[in-house]
Amino acid sequence: MQGVGKATGGTLLGITMLTSSVAAGGLVGLAISFRNLPDVRVLRSYAPTETSYIYDVKGKHLTSLHGEANREIVPLDQISPELKRAVLAIEDSHFYFHQGINPNSVGRAVRANWQKGSVVEGGSTITMQLVKNLFLSRKRTFSRKIAEAVLAIRLEQIFKKDQILEMYLNQVYWGHNNYGAQTASESYFGKKAADLNLAEASMLAGMIQAPEDYSPFTNYKLAKQRQAQVLGRMRELGWITAQEEAAARKLTIKKGQLTSWQTSELPYITDAVVAELKERFGPDAVLKGGMRVQTTIDYKFQRMAEQKVSRWHRRLQGWGVYNNQIALVAVDPRTHFVKALVGGVNYKKSKFNRATQSLRQPGSAFKPFVYYTAFATGKYSPYSTVYDSPVSYRDGGGYYSPRNYGGGYSGAMSIRQALVVSANVPAVKIGRSVGLDKVIETLRTIGFKSPIEPVISLPLGAIGVTPLEMAGGYATFASNGWHSDTTLIVRVTDSRGNVLLDNTPKPRLVLDPWATASLTQVLQGVISGGTGKAAQIGRPAAGKTGTTSLEKDVWFVGYVPQMSTAVWIGKDNNRSLGGGVTGGQYAAPIWRDFMSTAMSGEPVQYFPSPSKFERPRS
Repeated sequence: MQGVGKATGGTLLGITMLTSSVAAGGLVGLAISFRNLPDVRVLRSYAPTETSYIYDVKGKHLTSLHGEANREIVPLDQISPELKRAVLAIEDSHFYFHQGINPNSVGRAVRANWQKGSVVEGGSTITMQLVKNLFLSRKRTFSRKIAEAVLAIRLEQIFKKDQILEMYLNQVYWGHNNYGAQTASESYFGKKAADLNLAEASMLAGMIQAPEDYSPFTNYKLAKQRQAQVLGRMRELGWITAQEEAAARKLTIKKGQLTSWQTSELPYITDAVVAELKERFGPDAVLKGGMRVQTTIDYKFQRMAEQKVSRWHRRLQGWGVYNNQIALVAVDPRTHFVKALVGGVNYKKSKFNRATQSLRQPGSAFKPFVYYTAFATGKYSPYSTVYDSPVSYRDGGGYYSPRNYGGGYSGAMSIRQALVVSANVPAVKIGRSVGLDKVIETLRTIGFKSPIEPVISLPLGAIGVTPLEMAGGYATFASNGWHSDTTLIVRVTDSRGNVLLDNTPKPRLVLDPWATASLTQVLQGVISGGTGKAAQIGRPAAGKTGTTSLEKDVWFVGYVPQMSTAVWIGKDNNRSLGGGVTGGQYAAPIWRDFMSTAMSGEPVQYFPSPSKFERPRS
């Protein structure tokens, strides 16, 4: 019992008074005195704080989330009979015969304490321990001891014995932030509570009195000594034979691994998932609500993506690009499920998730959103003429004059050519013509949430967005205008299997099919003969490079019908990566390497032709 050897003189007096009260039938009067005690009927809907678990798409455990209490609730029939017997033997062998308090054990405790001159034995039943843990303070006083008895009697009047034992075994503290039999079994022995043998069960039962002291992780020898006491008590009660006792004592316990503060298998993923969960459900529900979260991520696929990023980080350093960071996000256009998300080159050195938290300028990788908006008006097509010539716009108290990368102007050209060679001036002119608010409306439609203002330089990507937003936006192009909310979560249930969130894709057509197909056709040209030639992967693919002024951010964002992937390279201090560093030369090869592996074994699919769709009317 938790109070053995630790109660004060006040507790001894309480036990004596309680014995007298039982003998005289005085508990009725005591109950009247404790009308303000908690109503134990609330336990009919009691939901203790419970650990939440995050898994990959195939069910591999990635991490656990909890506050102080690491707990997994299990029904009584999923707890080993050996553990139930061991706990009852050492804590309350008359549990199934008393009505909440056990006068015999109270009297026995009084005699033992009187003979020793100190408190060496307690009289608390399992029911009393449960109500103490749930309702009462830890302060050892006479009034608390009486309240404990009154509440125990009330509890026994409402709940069946098995229900009380189930609550107790799921509530009790077992050390190292482990609450309940299931979590304790997994931490100490690496197995479910249902699978405990007699040796393990008796060691676990012995820990209840002083969990950290009797922990096999703290002192294995002392844990074995306490185990022997439990086994001896079980034999005295006739619940096991002498042979079973001897065999259990001799058995060497294989220790598990503490589960309370283990690190995540995929930290960038689980951090992003937790952020999404907290936004939807709130932090308390995530840490205490016992959620079971299935993510969209396949563990092996994510590991492949992380290895690619790590390898390219080392290669870029070899090319003289130092102190760089890389983020990569891959999204399935058919579901908008995130398939890979790498927030940096080394999580242990930096936990900042650049894929979801870093707002960086996308440069020319932003232009497709401008040109799609133009095509969707029906006034423009890939073959419409635009003039690459000097222009100035009033901007506040001065003027803004867009320039092309490398300088110079090319005169009249088609929109297709302007996008393939990534000319800046035509993009600004087209953006002004269709309306920057219309461009922003397109972005909001396909899931962009970052703050975006209609500044004149918007068509050149002079605003901050995340790699996740870019990959999700291009994924809507890849699906030819069909969109679902981009997510890392497939489904969330509670510990009993009730569905809390179901992200089964519900695609809706949000972009004009002709305009989207026309844009994709042009972006295929970027890879086949434009600034993104280093992204060729031997199958139809579309994409766009991005390089900001002073080479602070370089991008390649591209897609095939089965996957959209954004690659970003930059420095956390927002300084230049170095002269001549461009998205086409540095980000596109990373995209090609990742996509070649990701699409290995996947059938070649083709994009729809614009000729299959009706052009919108202007």
